[in-house]
Amino acid sequence: MKIIKKINNAVQYHVAYFFVRVFRIMPRRVGIRIAQGLALIFYFFARKHRRNTIQHLTMAFGNEKTEKEIRQIARRMVFHFAAAGVDAVRIPIFLKEGMDQYIRAENMHYLEDAYREGKGMILLTAHLGNWELMGAWLTWKKYPLRAVGKSLTNPRLNQLVLETRNQAGYINIARGKETREIIKALQQGYPLAMLMDQDTRVKGVWVDFFGRKANTPVGPVLLARKFNIPIIPAFAHLEPDLTYHVECFAPITVSDTGDPEKDLIADVQKCSDIYEKIIRKHLEQWVWMHRRWKRQPEEDAERHK
Repeated sequence: MKIIKKINNAVQYHVAYFFVRVFRIMPRRVGIRIAQGLALIFYFFARKHRRNTIQHLTMAFGNEKTEKEIRQIARRMVFHFAAAGVDAVRIPIFLKEGMDQYIRAENMHYLEDAYREGKGMILLTAHLGNWELMGAWLTWKKYPLRAVGKSLTNPRLNQLVLETRNQAGYINIARGKETREIIKALQQGYPLAMLMDQDTRVKGVWVDFFGRKANTPVGPVLLARKFNIPIIPAFAHLEPDLTYHVECFAPITVSDTGDPEKDLIADVQKCSDIYEKIIRKHLEQWVWMHRRWKRQPEEDAERHK
């Protein structure tokens, strides 16, 4: 089994490396079209991912949209992430050409004000639009960004991703493995990018997300409370003309009612509400294939009896 896993990892790495090289050589728009064609083929054959995507969209919008509309959103999601993937591997090229020609920003004063205070901040983003490109752009804008992300199970593939992030200039902190680096980054006043829009194997609480309870990580809120720093939501979505729009929102300040457990749930709900707001504006740019509601409160309670 170890040999099979090593072979699979090697194949995945060499395929990914090939496409990274190809998409960095060819014109951007040509690369996006080719990637979208390949993604559509993958979507057709990947029954599990297609089923999950349609199921989750139906769970969120079954009372608002028709089956046809939901399937259209699912296909547009595939096209979107093909384009975002091409742009993510082209980050070194964007850095050389100047990223402002590809990105415009709105409400950056929220981030600027928090950074000037020098106490650090949680930059809350999501698996929406192009979070990799936003991280590169912020670093290009001279923000010394640190980003917490999950390591890939394929070590060589993970190294390929890290190399791209290193070229962008921001520091990656492996989730769950480098807690000391997270604390150090905030103590030194760095912006720390975190995502909490997925159900992962970390401490979470149950809050509403598109009308359903979703287990949501609490890490960003706990850190904001511990260091008395703001949470600044920021997202980069793709526009029809293939430029990106970075949008910041007003800081989320942690609650202090004297009831820590109640405050924690209330603050995580605020973050979830921001996620729902931005996702509703750009439905096809969020990762609907992710099993966001794979656990439910009653099932979780049963396991812990």
